[in-house]
Amino acid sequence: MGTLDDCTIEDVSKKPQLEIADIFKEYRHLLGPLPLSHHKVIQDIINCRTSVLGGHVLQCDNCGHVENSYNSCRNRHCPKCQYLKQLKWIMAREEEILPCNYFHVVFTVPCVLNQLILQNKVLIYNLLFKAAAETLKEVAANPNNLGAEIGFFGILHTWGQNLMDHPHIHFIVTGGGLNKEQNEWISCREDYLLPVKILSQVFKGKFLDYLEQAFDNNQLEFWGELEKYKNRNKFKSLLIKTTKTDWVVYTKKPFGGPEQVIKYLGKYTHRIAISNYRLVKIENNKVFFKYKDYSDNNKIKTMSLDILEFMRRFLLHVLPKKFVRIRHFGFLGNRSKKEKLKICKIILNAKENRVCEGIENSKNILQKIADLNITICPTCKKGTLNKTSIIEGLLKTG
Repeated sequence: MGTLDDCTIEDVSKKPQLEIADIFKEYRHLLGPLPLSHHKVIQDIINCRTSVLGGHVLQCDNCGHVENSYNSCRNRHCPKCQYLKQLKWIMAREEEILPCNYFHVVFTVPCVLNQLILQNKVLIYNLLFKAAAETLKEVAANPNNLGAEIGFFGILHTWGQNLMDHPHIHFIVTGGGLNKEQNEWISCREDYLLPVKILSQVFKGKFLDYLEQAFDNNQLEFWGELEKYKNRNKFKSLLIKTTKTDWVVYTKKPFGGPEQVIKYLGKYTHRIAISNYRLVKIENNKVFFKYKDYSDNNKIKTMSLDILEFMRRFLLHVLPKKFVRIRHFGFLGNRSKKEKLKICKIILNAKENRVCEGIENSKNILQKIADLNITICPTCKKGTLNKTSIIEGLLKTG
């Protein structure tokens, strides 16, 4: 579970030798007819930072070096367009980070449901968020556990290391929360948030219950091999089958403090199924890419897929239009966030500049990762690149 880091600081100082765009540009004809949404993703990735989208001419004010800077496609599935979005999102979270421990909690569903989820992405992704968030809130609010209202946000990932469908949600959770009267902060143990077995059981019950309700309300679609599950007894047997496998919920080691949370978010929140920096080569009609082998001490290895299969798996993770994959809950929920965060800061005696150094470090790292330091001339390393003219593109970005 989880994903290999998109890239290292050393990696981003140089352009990848192979990009997702190269693969689709050369081999997309193999895919045949595609949904309009998939076609748009492919076209955006191919056009990103090319003359098709236009841009502007830059010239160094010291040595006169001239270069073209092309616009980004801004598609959230594009590997070139995520770093700047990360930076903007992280900066918006700065004032929400509290001086407390934070935990990383992951909720997954059995793979036997993967096909059903692919045929009902919007509905079931929403149910996944709903069931997992309710589970965290209810278990945390129980006096036998923490007895507090926690704050957390979740990030939907739909892939595994091999690019197959593996829907799961990563939550970043405060290591404590507000009591019922909202006048006291209740902290969890330094290395323990909530009982994962109880989280797993509650989550399983909620998710399956919501799925059954969706079936009864005729909200689920079944086609192809899943048509048999239109029958209620067959569908019920599918749900029963899921109860015989483990519903994995686990908590990772807590962060060391607010600074670590900021740095972690900076490389995690806006990932896509695979980045350009994981690609190795194309050889014998296969795409070779790096992956992390969790069954072998998390060693980084290389695997290969047929080009058509690689593209097919990449497209499995195209999200429905306007689907929100990062959501906030508890006292970080949008309705009450401003008021409750203010209460938390007062109780915790949080200083407004409490994580300034960590944030600034993260900004520097993200600046390098995002290629935001493009004002320095690459030729003389002294001058500043300034816009001198506009390059008209064939298509508009956005």
